[in-house]
Amino acid sequence: MTLYAPQYYKQFTCIADRCRHSCCIGWEIDIDDVTLQKYAALPSDCGICLSGTIEQGETPHFRLCEGERCPHLNSTGLCNLILTLGEDYLCDICREHPRFYHRSSCGMEVGLGMACEEACRLILSSEDYTTLVPIEALEDPLEQPPSADGFDTATVRSQLYSLLSDHSRPYADRLRDISLAYHVTPTMRSDREWQALLDTLEYLDPAHKALFSHYTSAPSAGCGKEVLTERALAYWIFRHCSAAYDEDELRAALGFCLLCERLLASLLDAADASDITAAVPLARIISEELEYSEDNTDRLKLAFFEA
Repeated sequence: MTLYAPQYYKQFTCIADRCRHSCCIGWEIDIDDVTLQKYAALPSDCGICLSGTIEQGETPHFRLCEGERCPHLNSTGLCNLILTLGEDYLCDICREHPRFYHRSSCGMEVGLGMACEEACRLILSSEDYTTLVPIEALEDPLEQPPSADGFDTATVRSQLYSLLSDHSRPYADRLRDISLAYHVTPTMRSDREWQALLDTLEYLDPAHKALFSHYTSAPSAGCGKEVLTERALAYWIFRHCSAAYDEDELRAALGFCLLCERLLASLLDAADASDITAAVPLARIISEELEYSEDNTDRLKLAFFEA
């Protein structure tokens, strides 16, 4: 079986010390069992001390330092584990981030999460979001695509992309066509209701709660802004709708995607901006606070189940 990814995937490279929002700061970094055993087998004179940096327990993880920094992130923003031992000694979460995986009727697929600023830049600067390219062959027999009579998310995604990418129609009309085709829209609830719900979510950065209060379902239109929100919506569709297991889950996932798109448009409107320089940090914040929090994602999807 083959692993597929959006065409921009192969362009991704971690920008390490040039990253302004390091994934090695502010996140609890869990250590998988295989890597933990590798660490335990290291000789005492390997040149790096690991035992004192690991918090044992049900899920072992690195004990964060001052400023919630990974203990192996050096002052220049580089990883001492890589510098000293090589990438083979990274735990799964460090090696894979910002990648995510799901199955569709096409097979296994991989994408890049927008909580990573470099991935976000790639996503928002890539014109072609409809093309998937083969990445590598997979041999794991347990990773099989859904059966032929299962829910066909790949076909649904293709239909969504066909509506979204029809540039012969105004952007607002394309969004309306998607909402009508799948009977879901953020306007199922008022702006005040969404603002109230967003206010009750858990945030990594409390300042983002105030930022999200700018949400409106009808921000002003703008050609430059709409190119960026279209690409962001395509990403959210790839990540969330592709993983839906039935029509109800698809509807809730698509509602979540459309809500994120309207939120990004609202934040760009509030900032009076329409270029990628402004869009990348805002889209990254939405991704980090909403879709990288399972609880926040579930609460927003539930709002569409209940609507």
